[in-house]
Formats: sequence, C-alpha cells, structure tokens
Amino acid sequence: MGDGIQWMVGSTTSSGWMLDVHFARGIDSAELALRMGAPLGSGTQPMTDAEMVSLDVDAYPDRGPSSAVVRAGEHSGWAFAITYGPYLNRLDEVSRDGVEAVHYHYNSEHPPTTVLYARDGRTVCGFGLSEEHHRYGHDPDLLLPDLVAAGILRSDGKTYCDPDIDDYNDRDRRGLAIFEERFGLSLPRTVLTEDPLPVYAIMGSPAPDFEAIYGWAASNGRPLPNERLRLIPAGLRNDYERTRGWNPRGRLLTGDVGPGAAIGPFHTSGTLRDPAKNTER
Repeated sequence: MGDGIQWMVGSTTSSGWMLDVHFARGIDSAELALRMGAPLGSGTQPMTDAEMVSLDVDAYPDRGPSSAVVRAGEHSGWAFAITYGPYLNRLDEVSRDGVEAVHYHYNSEHPPTTVLYARDGRTVCGFGLSEEHHRYGHDPDLLLPDLVAAGILRSDGKTYCDPDIDDYNDRDRRGLAIFEERFGLSLPRTVLTEDPLPVYAIMGSPAPDFEAIYGWAASNGRPLPNERLRLIPAGLRNDYERTRGWNPRGRLLTGDVGPGAAIGPFHTSGTLRDPAKNTER
C-alpha cells in the first residue's frame, strides 16, 4: 500500500493554502488530464511542487480569466492529478464510461475538507471530514457502515460517537482512512517534496494573446511564459496590461471600464460551491 492517503490531512501544495487531488482507476494519467480539461498533447516537462510557484497561476475567477494546471502521475493502480488554481470538481467527467474516481479537496480557509467517490459519470457518495453527518451523492449512506465501524458516527448517521473530540486531525485521518482502505488509495508523500511530474494546463490555455505577451516579455527582459503550456502567468499579464493602459482591476487608466485582468497570488478562491456537483457559483 505504501504511504496511503491519511498523511494528506492538513498538507498543502507549495501554494500554502490547499491540496486538491483527483484520483482515477481505469485510465492512465494522460487521459485523466484530458478529462480534466487539458488539450490533447499539451503536457510539458515534469516539474516539482516547489517549481509550480513560477507558473504564477491565477486562482481568482471573480477578478478575471482564471487559469489552472495539474501535475499528473500514477501510483498503486490509480492515476492522480494535483490541481493548482481555483476549486474544480471534475468527478463526473473523470468517472465517465465506467471509471472510478475520488476527489479530495482541502482548503485551509474554507473547511470542511471534502472527499467524494464517483463511478460511471456520477457522484456516488462522500462527506466532509469532521462533518460526516452531511453526506453527498446518489447513495450517500454507502460508507455509513464504515463510519460506524471507525467509531466516528452512530448507526443513525447523525450522532457522533465522541461529540466533544479535541483532536480533529485524528478524526479527519480516521475518515480519510475509510477511503484509503475501501478503495485501495495511496499517494507518495514525495509528490509534494521531490517528485517531478508532467504538467498540463486545464484552464486558461491556450491564451489567445500568448504571442503578443511572449514578444513583450522577450523584448523587456522578463521571464518567458512556457511555450508548451501557452499559459500566461497572472503577474506577467498584469504588468503587460499596465503598459497597454489597463490597471490591475481591469479598468482603463482614464477611468473607462475594460476587461478584467488575471491577477492575484497563487492560492484557491473563495468561490461558493456544492462539493457534490461539478459547479462553481
């Protein structure tokens, strides 16, 4: 089994804010990236988690054209994709045609951490860690016997065995262990420390003005955006648009209203969402 997935509780990517992983059984990592939105043949050279900061991914869909990328790989019979960017639930698309899929999403500023299981194009079950009395999917009680056996919930599915628990991380690990054991999930800890993995742009690529901004960056001694991903870093776009008469809020410097710019440091957005649906609100 290796590292399992319980270690993911509280862990974040280099963003410092979140850890978001889609798992899929029945397809390889390249197909998983495609189902999450990557153009065919768009994978670029492997990168470590720490190197992802250089992509300056925009994660604020309310402030401009957002972008997202994944680092993808395979382990213990599952393909996996670690997302960098705004919250995205692609479970229905990932799990179509008989594929099994699991989505783990942790955001330090927007609890709870959610874990969802899907099969054949629809969400079957799932729950929020430490909020297991709220369960999702077409068969929300599928894992209730496991929650009872783990000493988290009583058989009524609403009452906690230990309502005054002090160590929520321990209960989160017990909840995540249910998915680990039931579905044989495992992810090496090294994916966040040293492993280079292929990178795919799944949102915001190809940028329609890529050549213009690339040329401006080259002539002004700025770091060049990745030609394979064709993704414009939020900071580079912001600087470029300043030179064209736009300020970071997407308004002409004369005060006229203009299109929004992709801005903001790399971390997840505060977009409201239903964890059981592939939607942003």
